[in-house]
Amino acid sequence: MNIVKIDHIGVAVDGIEEAGQFWQQILGLAVTESETVESQQVTTGFIPVGDSEIELLESTMETGPIAKFIEKRGPGIHHIAFEVDNLAQALEELKSAGIRLIDEQPRPGAGDKRIAFLHPKATGGVLVELCERVDRCR
Repeated sequence: MNIVKIDHIGVAVDGIEEAGQFWQQILGLAVTESETVESQQVTTGFIPVGDSEIELLESTMETGPIAKFIEKRGPGIHHIAFEVDNLAQALEELKSAGIRLIDEQPRPGAGDKRIAFLHPKATGGVLVELCERVDRCR
């Protein structure tokens, strides 16, 4: 598996607009684009920081995964995402190594990427996302 970079850090928030104010007013970083991913019951707001991003995650449903995360743990860091150059191959390597996966196949994600999550029980308690830019899949 070839990890290209830290792609983003996902942060669960009650509201992108409200949370974005801190990032912009205090740190001078702005939400540059927003996208709703219906299949994941989430709206994302992207804040570029160098070659990486902060991804604010707001649940679109009271029963969505981000809403459940916030209910259990409160707002805060949800996951770290690594860009890989071949997501399907990376998942096969991890599966062969006995790493527990949440997603055994890539699925569509925000920001024109394919994504897959590794189970936190296999990563020392950290929810790890692997992602691949769709334009690299072609």
